[in-house]
Amino acid sequence: MLSISVERSSEDGVQERNYNKREFSYSSFVRSFTLPDAADANGIEAKYVDGVLCVDIAKREEAKMQSRQIEIK
Repeated sequence: MLSISVERSSEDGVQERNYNKREFSYSSFVRSFTLPDAADANGIEAKYVDGVLCVDIAKREEAKMQSRQIEIK
């Protein structure tokens, strides 16, 4: 199982002579994926560039080497 979670919070404020104004924002996101049996848990890499999250999941070596023959009828 691969879970990706993000939490973001921000605070903004204005201080004037007669009043103080403060705004708070909080958001969170969680997404979970079931990985196939051929996925290598130690071979997962992620990078976040320009607002895009890229997740690379490697296959285990024995899964890469498997071959099978399919009979055509």
